[in-house]
Amino acid sequence: MARAFRVYYPALPLVAEHAPHRSVYVGDADGRCQVFAWDRAAGTARQVTDRAAGTTRAAVDPGGTVVWWFDDDLTGIGTWQVSDFDQPEHPRPALPGLGPARPAGLAMAADGTALVGLADADGVALYRRAASGGVEPVARMSGYAHLVDVDPTGQLLVVGRDAASPEAVTVLTTGGDPVAVLPAGPDRRLWPLGFAPVPDPAHLLLVVEESGEYGLASWTRADGLTRHPGRFDTEITAGWYPDGTRVLVRQDRHAGSHLHRVDLATGTRTAVPTPAGSILDAAVWPDGDIAYVWTDSATPPQIRSVAGVELPAGPDDGPADGAVSLAEYCRRTEVWVPGPAGDIHALVAAPADRAGPLPAVFLVHGGPFQHARDAYDPLVEVLVRTGCAVVRVNYRGSSGYGAAWRNDFRAGVGLTQLEDLAAVRAHLCEQGVIAERRVALWGSSWGGYLTLLALGRQPDLWRLGVAVNPVADYVAAFAAATPAIRALDTTLFGGTPDEVPQRYAEASPVSYVDQVSVPVFLAVATDDVRCPPAPVERYAGALLRRRIPVKLLRTRAGHEDFDARGHIALMQAVLLFMQQHFDGVRDEGTSVALAMARPAD
Repeated sequence: MARAFRVYYPALPLVAEHAPHRSVYVGDADGRCQVFAWDRAAGTARQVTDRAAGTTRAAVDPGGTVVWWFDDDLTGIGTWQVSDFDQPEHPRPALPGLGPARPAGLAMAADGTALVGLADADGVALYRRAASGGVEPVARMSGYAHLVDVDPTGQLLVVGRDAASPEAVTVLTTGGDPVAVLPAGPDRRLWPLGFAPVPDPAHLLLVVEESGEYGLASWTRADGLTRHPGRFDTEITAGWYPDGTRVLVRQDRHAGSHLHRVDLATGTRTAVPTPAGSILDAAVWPDGDIAYVWTDSATPPQIRSVAGVELPAGPDDGPADGAVSLAEYCRRTEVWVPGPAGDIHALVAAPADRAGPLPAVFLVHGGPFQHARDAYDPLVEVLVRTGCAVVRVNYRGSSGYGAAWRNDFRAGVGLTQLEDLAAVRAHLCEQGVIAERRVALWGSSWGGYLTLLALGRQPDLWRLGVAVNPVADYVAAFAAATPAIRALDTTLFGGTPDEVPQRYAEASPVSYVDQVSVPVFLAVATDDVRCPPAPVERYAGALLRRRIPVKLLRTRAGHEDFDARGHIALMQAVLLFMQQHFDGVRDEGTSVALAMARPAD
């Protein structure tokens, strides 16, 4: 029997600062992400893009007259296009004369002047586009960098680099002249967030990680960096209120989220009421209303407003037609398990009609600095329907548990995380929740990497592995990576493969491929530049030569696939593979229909 589930791509509308009734957002159009222009006053939402691979990057100018969107190929390389808000069907190049590149930031001043960052293999080039359409080069920066914001007057811009680097934050004039460099280091990380909407002086908001806590800071040309009172024990991000004196702070804490209104001068913190669960994004709109994307483990993401403004009607918030609510058939619990470096938090979902010990699938989150949330995941719903328990572990490196947890890789990259996965597995087996000999791993991206590493390093613990767009060989992946990925890897490993070869070798799944003894499902994307497919294909070949059951699925996509049909095909292929090779999976799980809801008319 087919079951209907839903895949969602919710995102907050981006509001035109001086025309707040106009905004753009990314919504669903026949199973693909596309850009829509929404006029709240007129009550209309018009589709701007209709690209086969979908479109996920968009912006609107402060006056609400021009829509920006990025026209990229599957590798992420492309060009910015602009369309008139009222006539989106006639796009034109935003930066005529410039070739394709990777996007590295887009910011706009109050008069419509746009600052654009474009990245290539050598670094990032910054350009200024006047509201009239003229384009001028501003500066070029080597290595990894990204444009964060421009101040409302169009005089200053800010560029971010690695948060722990001596050049973590750089402020330039929009003519390219250096103004300030704000240094950081391993014991004091620094993230720039954006300029206040109120000019004179230009007031830059930042987050500082220091002494294991997170705080707010600001910078002005006259006063330099100022630390503000108040500290948070877990990761935060923030955005300005329109008055330029208060900020909205979104805090990820454990598997949930909280919103706070903070007065920068006094440090006074006021909770913004939201339901328990996760806030995936939040922003203060020009009229002072707070819009946010909310979800919990049983509820697909919803766009909400504190003031109750009716927002674009995206996906249906309830279950698909004819489906039973997830809360009715799924038993959800949370556990804290003693581990090598402290208690490990894990989310457990299990069929309400089955007692343990159950076959289990560990869904390994990507990252490395993400975390498993109290948030809806269609994979959890599908796997619980098959009769499996689903375990999501917030191993070391996960955000939401403080700086010490997030930065702990003491046993080595990947190896530290495997210690925590094994500890949670052992605890749940001892408690009779999951069956000792029927535990599988499933992960995408960095989660897929950890899956392959665990199958080789801990061959006695896992009975099947599913790795979607994983890293199989860290050295080969580094050689093919973008500057941003190389910067991340260099930070994680403390150097490049030439500088610390042993660390890369110890962390690479290919080093342990001969120890893998269980069935493995591998999926690769032809145009994936984050986790290149060739090393994964070689890894699959090594398994086949040893007669290990392996399935290799190739998809025509980039690292992120924004076409729901791809997700459906992948999920059905994996479930069939599990039914063949993993004891305890119910037959009904192999027939899955995933429905995509449509955006507002």
